[in-house]
Amino acid sequence: PPLLNRFKHAFAGLAEAVRRESNFRIQLVLGFLAIVATLTLNPPLIWTALVVIMIGVVLAAELLNTALEHALDAALPEPSPLVKIAKDCSAAAVLVLSITAVAVFLLMLLAL
Repeated sequence: PPLLNRFKHAFAGLAEAVRRESNFRIQLVLGFLAIVATLTLNPPLIWTALVVIMIGVVLAAELLNTALEHALDAALPEPSPLVKIAKDCSAAAVLVLSITAVAVFLLMLLAL
C-alpha cells in the first residue's frame, strides 16, 4: 500500500539521520531534555505545547538541512560558491529556529 510505503520511507530517513548526523542526535537529546524539564515544571498546557512544537520544528529543519546538503553534494560534488551559500543559509535556518526554541523555553520559565 502506498501509505505504508510513505511511512516506511519516512522512518528510513529518520533512522539515517539518527545514524549519520551528529547534529540531529544532539537536537534529539536536547529536545528530550527540554520535554523532561517542561513536564517536571508542569507549566500550563499552552507552554508545553509551544515547547513540543518548537522541538518538532527544529528537528524538521535539521532534517531538511541534511536533505539539502546531501542533494547538493550529489548534484555538484565539486566545490561551488553557490552551493556553499545554499548550505550556509540552510544551516542558518536551523540556528535561527534553535535560538527561537531556546527563547520560547526561557520565556516559559519566566512565566512560571
